[in-house]
Amino acid sequence: MDSKLTTHVLDLSKGLPAKGMKIELWAIKNQGEHSFIKEVHTNKDGRVNDPLLQGDDFKPGEYELVFYVGEYFNDEANDSYLMPFLNKIPLRFGIGSNEEHYHVPLLVAPGGYSTYRGS
Repeated sequence: MDSKLTTHVLDLSKGLPAKGMKIELWAIKNQGEHSFIKEVHTNKDGRVNDPLLQGDDFKPGEYELVFYVGEYFNDEANDSYLMPFLNKIPLRFGIGSNEEHYHVPLLVAPGGYSTYRGS
């Protein structure tokens, strides 16, 4: 099995992939302490070019993806002065096994979002 962590973002307001969205990946430690892992941006397909975690870096534990949707929608509107309803969307999830593929997609519009464990 190809063990890794991946994500993608779909802009439901346009029915298209969310190109250029900033995403941060954090590990959550025992006391809730956040440990920064990496920052990535989505490509033209709303995906990141490489898995977020794989190989020796892909370990069971609690993680958080932070999707910068406010920046994405303000960039699309070309108005950096708008106060977005959704700014940063943190998705906290657990990886229970380093023998599986974990896919965490985000479906987003300016007024709401949805996620699920994909394949």
